[in-house]
Amino acid sequence: MSQTVLLCPGQGAQSIGMGTAWAASSAAARAVIEAADRATSLPIGKALSTVCAEGPLDQLSRTDISQPALYTVGVACAAAMRERAPLSLAAAAGLSLGEYTALHLAGAFSFEDGLRLVALRGRFMQDAAESSQGGMVALIGADEDKALEVCAKAAQGEVLVCANFNAPGQIVLSGHATACDRAVTVAGDLGLRATKLVVAGAFHSPLMQPAAERLAKALDETAFSAPSSPVWSNVTARPHGSDPVTIKQLLVQQLTAPVRWSQSCTDLIDSMRSAGTVVTFREVAPGTVLKGLMKRIDRTCEVTSHDQPDPVTA
Repeated sequence: MSQTVLLCPGQGAQSIGMGTAWAASSAAARAVIEAADRATSLPIGKALSTVCAEGPLDQLSRTDISQPALYTVGVACAAAMRERAPLSLAAAAGLSLGEYTALHLAGAFSFEDGLRLVALRGRFMQDAAESSQGGMVALIGADEDKALEVCAKAAQGEVLVCANFNAPGQIVLSGHATACDRAVTVAGDLGLRATKLVVAGAFHSPLMQPAAERLAKALDETAFSAPSSPVWSNVTARPHGSDPVTIKQLLVQQLTAPVRWSQSCTDLIDSMRSAGTVVTFREVAPGTVLKGLMKRIDRTCEVTSHDQPDPVTA
């Protein structure tokens, strides 16, 4: 039996109706979502499952709501997959928030502890965003050197850094909103396409330091175990080790450091191939964002997305 690599999406993959088909078709998925409803208290006074099912999208996309929602739906999807057939986990990786989903699926902490952490993480990031004038800009066609050149020319004493290395030619900058405005102009002058993103703040930049400090305390109070399967770190683009203290430190750094997703996927693929491990890459719900990025990272790597249950087996 081939082993499985699970890829877990991050913020931005949310959509109205996410997880509802899995809950309808799987008792295991439904149990996860019901547990999340019991454990969470959203600031808008609705159940988490209700916001996932009905929206509206502006509420579901709030940082302090989308993060526990995405974590819950990803875990529910994996539970349903395991309910239907044995799942031998070779490795896991998650984009930003998705790293928590991946760590839970590898046994690093309980579902409830992970849900509490991502809810706090979302709230802390929302608070940091509201207290700073930040934004993000997507660069298309830039390598790291070009992205750094844009930052150097557009910062003008403000914060502007590379925040996400999503795929070759797809880099996201993060920093003060005015610096992001200048980055769009500078990028155009350098022959690059640049688009400001609709986000709450400057994620994965130094402007998230207040959130990182608060998250460090929450992580310190949470029981972690060594992952039972390798989980790739967004910060190092290498698998986490077995020391829970180091894992927690990297999760704190993740809020202010760039997400090296492209490098993580490349290293993960190389690791599986060099070990001779036969694996299938599967993206847990919601969405197909990571499958799309993988096509740009390594076209030889096929990813199956599980946004919806297979209609043949549902």
